[in-house]
Amino acid sequence: MRIVCSLLVVVICAVGCGVKGTKETENKRFKEFSDQFVEQLWRQYPTWASSAGYHRYDSVLVVPSEQNRKLELAFLERIGDTLATFDTTQLEASALVDYALIRNFVDGSLWSINEFKAWQWNPSEYNLGGVFAEMLNNNYDSLDTRLINLSKRLKWVPDYYRQAKINIVNPTYEHTQLAVEQNRGSISIFTTDLPAALAQSGLDSSFKQSMLADAQRAVAAIENFCDYLSNFNNPNPRSFRIGSELYKQKFKYDIQSAYTPDAIYADALAHKADLHAKMYGITQQLWKTHFANQPMPADSLLCIRMLIDTLSVKHTTQDSFQLAIERQIPELVDFVNAKKLIYLDPSKPLVVRKEPDYMGGVAGASISAPGPYDKNGNTYYNVGNIRNWDKERAESYLREYNHWILQILNIHEAIPGHYTQLVYSNQSPSLIKSILGNGAMVEGWAVYTEKMMLENGYGNQSPEMWLMYYKWNLRTTCNTILDYGIHNLNWSKEKVMELLTREAFQQQAEAEGKWRRATLTQVQLCSYYTGFREICSLRDRLEQKQGKAFNLKAFHEQFLSYGSAPVPLVARLMEQP
Repeated sequence: MRIVCSLLVVVICAVGCGVKGTKETENKRFKEFSDQFVEQLWRQYPTWASSAGYHRYDSVLVVPSEQNRKLELAFLERIGDTLATFDTTQLEASALVDYALIRNFVDGSLWSINEFKAWQWNPSEYNLGGVFAEMLNNNYDSLDTRLINLSKRLKWVPDYYRQAKINIVNPTYEHTQLAVEQNRGSISIFTTDLPAALAQSGLDSSFKQSMLADAQRAVAAIENFCDYLSNFNNPNPRSFRIGSELYKQKFKYDIQSAYTPDAIYADALAHKADLHAKMYGITQQLWKTHFANQPMPADSLLCIRMLIDTLSVKHTTQDSFQLAIERQIPELVDFVNAKKLIYLDPSKPLVVRKEPDYMGGVAGASISAPGPYDKNGNTYYNVGNIRNWDKERAESYLREYNHWILQILNIHEAIPGHYTQLVYSNQSPSLIKSILGNGAMVEGWAVYTEKMMLENGYGNQSPEMWLMYYKWNLRTTCNTILDYGIHNLNWSKEKVMELLTREAFQQQAEAEGKWRRATLTQVQLCSYYTGFREICSLRDRLEQKQGKAFNLKAFHEQFLSYGSAPVPLVARLMEQP
């Protein structure tokens, strides 16, 4: 069907263009609008719908053509026009948050297409590996049904990559390399995973043969795309640095914070100094234990580094890194339950797995969660594979994720961090708050839980655990500093590496990975620290206001009940009279 290569234009003005009325009618009208908006959103972005667990459009693959961009812009403008018809003074608090999320989505998407234009200079945006891997790996429907839908998408892969080549203009070197790496990593989905799934299916042989032929054409299109990028004649590639004006706008739409980029940068610098002071205090406390006859150097940062390096030799092995993570998860569950910090739903599966190749090259650990329509699907804890690394690189990485920090990583990624928050987000009665999730809230929560767990006794208040926590939190803090510095102040790699290795005490391998990540993303590295600071501030305000009546478990569960909404909007709901 040719319809799969064009976005559907849907006019939803019928709901939104009525005459403004009373509070009751305005909230009813907005509820009708938001319900229709979700449905039209999925028609407009079918692969996003699939990842969210909404599978009505699983057979549709949108080809990124100029015509389809125009249709997308028209869709966004219609949504924006409809939003303008509502009297926001009449909307209830929860509806007002949904309104703000939709407004931000529309404005941010229009800005991204018209001004940011990553679709022209970031080839890594064109990668179908995750789209097809999710359909093969998630058991939301029978294998035969999933394969039938997948087969319809599969036919459009050559057109997709053909159009991608047309779109790319003056790409950055860094994003070009990532696109080649990740797309080549996706080929096994079509050459290994898909044939294996077909062999297990009940589909007839002619269908299987036809689908395998389409898979071969898809692989040829991906390989052609990678060859095209590898041989792209671009003597003066665009810089990966986006500059202060684009950065300011991207921060506004992506972070949705009360902070400005300048303000959070200044706050992070002050927090870095505070962490250094706390780490030096612990170093003075532990010095004689580990350096009995050695005087402390005058350089406080050198003292801290020496202690961290001494402690970091305690770590798991190269072959058992993933196994160590798997073993720690039940311990975190037991601690959270014993301390009654938040309810954990035992029916929601968490699967630790090797990071898929099509996801490689950006982060070493991540969470892939099911969408709000697939509440019982697997949540995957993706762990970077280090088994094939050379010994020196692996040892550097393992020292970074040593005995203490690996536990903090698992708190962040799994219990009670990302995994827990995303389970709650999927239960939110408002689909808008789950679908249009805010990265600063999501990452901020994970960072907040690290400190919260230690505050409640995780690690038995050992100074070694607190030292490593401060080191880890320093990494979060420096994420903001380096991201701002790179894109706004034109920091060199040498300056960033100095910050990360000397002031954040990171291993060389970790620092190199962070530099690469900062060249491939913009603003996202600010989300951790910004969200963390805002959540801590909210908790402090409520604790001060409620006094002895404040209950930490109740705070956590109420905070997460609003889905993945920006922290300032959640605060509005939690602090309303």
